[in-house]
Amino acid sequence: RQKQVGIFPRGAADPSLKKLLKAPMYPYQAEGALFAVRAGRALIGDEMGLGKTIQAIAAAEILARHFGVTKVLVICPTSLKYQWQSEIKRFSGRDSFVIAGGRAQRQKDYVRDDFCKITNYEKLQPDLDLIAAWAPELVIVDEAQRVKNWNTIAARALKRIDSPYAVVLTGTPLENKLEELISIVQFVDQHRLGPTWKLLHEHQVKDEHGRVTGYTGLEKIGQTLAPIMIRRRKSEVLMQLPERTDQNLLVPMTELQMTYHQENAEIVTKIVQRWRKMKFLSDKDQRRLTCALQNMRMSCNSTYLLDQETDHGVKADELAALFDGLFEQADAKAVVFSQWTRTHDTVIRRLEARGIGYVSFHGGVPSEKRPALVERFRDDPDCRVFLSTDAGATGLNLQHASTLVNMDLPWNPALLEQRIARIHRMGQKRPVQIVNFVAKGTIEEGMLSVLAFKRSLSAGILDGGTGEISLGGSRLNRFMKDVENVTGHMGEGEAMTPAEEAAGVTTTIEKAFVPDADAEAKVGAGGTAISESVSEVSPDQATRNEADPWQALTQLGAQLVAALGAAGNPAAPAHPWIERDPGTGAQSLKLPLPPPETAGPGGPRPAG
Repeated sequence: RQKQVGIFPRGAADPSLKKLLKAPMYPYQAEGALFAVRAGRALIGDEMGLGKTIQAIAAAEILARHFGVTKVLVICPTSLKYQWQSEIKRFSGRDSFVIAGGRAQRQKDYVRDDFCKITNYEKLQPDLDLIAAWAPELVIVDEAQRVKNWNTIAARALKRIDSPYAVVLTGTPLENKLEELISIVQFVDQHRLGPTWKLLHEHQVKDEHGRVTGYTGLEKIGQTLAPIMIRRRKSEVLMQLPERTDQNLLVPMTELQMTYHQENAEIVTKIVQRWRKMKFLSDKDQRRLTCALQNMRMSCNSTYLLDQETDHGVKADELAALFDGLFEQADAKAVVFSQWTRTHDTVIRRLEARGIGYVSFHGGVPSEKRPALVERFRDDPDCRVFLSTDAGATGLNLQHASTLVNMDLPWNPALLEQRIARIHRMGQKRPVQIVNFVAKGTIEEGMLSVLAFKRSLSAGILDGGTGEISLGGSRLNRFMKDVENVTGHMGEGEAMTPAEEAAGVTTTIEKAFVPDADAEAKVGAGGTAISESVSEVSPDQATRNEADPWQALTQLGAQLVAALGAAGNPAAPAHPWIERDPGTGAQSLKLPLPPPETAGPGGPRPAG
């Protein structure tokens, strides 16, 4: 404590704290980081949305720079490992290593010389010896409330990890769950609350049958915890909060999701390779490309969107966990957007299991019934969630909610802003929080990474439908280059193991009838409908198409006719096969040859 005062004499207002991280902290966040360092082992219980992650990273940075910490272990749910890796890099500029793979691989990973390693709860018990050998000096425990039963294997393993410093993060109000609080505090300071039986006897309220009906004297517990626990509510720091915060939450894929995603990625790769050779795409290839890209995006939400039988996916469970914390605030409401109504179905199952009221707004809702849905969301305190497709991205006033979640990012960034404008608008009296779920190692991550892709999409290339993707021409050229960029920047993901998936309460459901996504979500900026049928071009059908070389030659011939027509018509759009000499104006035809297997000696022969 004395050393900290010497380093930061002005406390949270000290100018040196502004340079600690790559992003500035708000005063209450700086105070939280200093509190954690001062306590040595601390519990940060701020309300959801106040930035507990950046406080933990700042505390780690202070401990590393001034107190000799060289090894940090982050323990979090499986679905948040890559999010932590991204945030550590973003805020501190430091690299961190995600622990993954089998036991042999993890043994090698713990021998690595890393400043920070990131693991998940399920790996604690089997890796206790590896963690002890590595000997982390600071342990950060995220989403502590996710481990509902603190008598589990993971909880017991956590309490066996020894480190000089610890920071535990949880957004759930702890005073309502005394038994969970006791075990969490035991990890931070095992002697702080005294014997468990004595604490429960003093504070539990029971009925005549011995059932616990409530707690009493909690202010005394709060006083006991004050030296190691800090908790702030949004209402307390409202003046410090920004008008709007955006967060991209990286989540992993399950194995079945990755299978579907890869199958469609292979179709995209084949079409891109054909584009490189031929510099044109047939109408069928354009439809296949659109469909495969759409399927890749749908697989990022859940396998249910593709097969309507299974529900393997992380996003809906992460959304439910987010709501568990958010709805501890009595008046909190949230808007959830997805392009597909089947995503709504996966979310609705989680909401109904928790008894959370909702309304579902989509293109299939008759226009005369839509105002009633908005009114119910606004006026009914039990209606906490407004589910919407892009049919609700314009024209709705939903500023009585202050949290908006995008289950999937739209192709067009302008449409994303239209969604956000439903709650971030005149009349909004609270800070707005935007959460974008992004599947790690997928097309969604590629969409984030490649700015050129966003620029071309903002022109409505894909949202405009097939009418916007003309044969040849500069727009298709740009679009195809951007497709290459996006699929080339998807990054590497880690599929959750079946055990980790089960721990996330991902379930398999019975097959049920689900209507197609609403027509309004199918209409792009140009007003042209694009198909989002997952069965339009299956992988098997794609293979059959590839095996028909006569079709390829027929397409080549059609393109040759189109090129000759363009050459003879000055008013026709530019064709990629026609080259014009800028000096003389002379035209020449540059004809790409078909693949060798189509045109070579072993090529097609007429039937019969």
